[in-house]
Amino acid sequence: MSGTDPVCTETTPSAAHGGPVSVALARVARMHRIAAGRRLRELGLYPGQEMMMMRLWDCGPVRQSELIQSLGLDASTVTKMLQRMEHCGLVLRRPDPADRRAVLVEATDEGRSLRAGVEGVWSDLEQASLSGLGPDDRAELERLLGLVADNLREEAGEAGEAGDCPAPPRGC
Repeated sequence: MSGTDPVCTETTPSAAHGGPVSVALARVARMHRIAAGRRLRELGLYPGQEMMMMRLWDCGPVRQSELIQSLGLDASTVTKMLQRMEHCGLVLRRPDPADRRAVLVEATDEGRSLRAGVEGVWSDLEQASLSGLGPDDRAELERLLGLVADNLREEAGEAGEAGDCPAPPRGC
């Protein structure tokens, strides 16, 4: 390689110079997912599966269609994720007794047993991510990221708060 060969060492791509915060958010999201993935691997989970389990732990049995909506993911992505998790014994899918065309998803005992480990992963990840930030800075960062999320909610086509559990299935 000669001294005139181009080198790709610029942290912000030239096409993104108009969006330095967006570049920073994308970089943080990527690094967070990688760090979470390394920790989750010890529990036998892939990134994203812990979010599915958190929804099931909080909401109990829920229709697959409502789970898809509450997670804000593509139906085929959730279906593949659930197939993998069911194969591993973490979730159970069964027909909804109130509507046999619908599928209910729930955590199994094995899936519920992962809760403490996932809580530890998220706690450790929080500490690693926010190392060097004091309580006031942490609170301000949370507030600002909440505003950014609110600004993007409509753009992303999401309504309501992402943490809400879907309504319980009819007839239960």
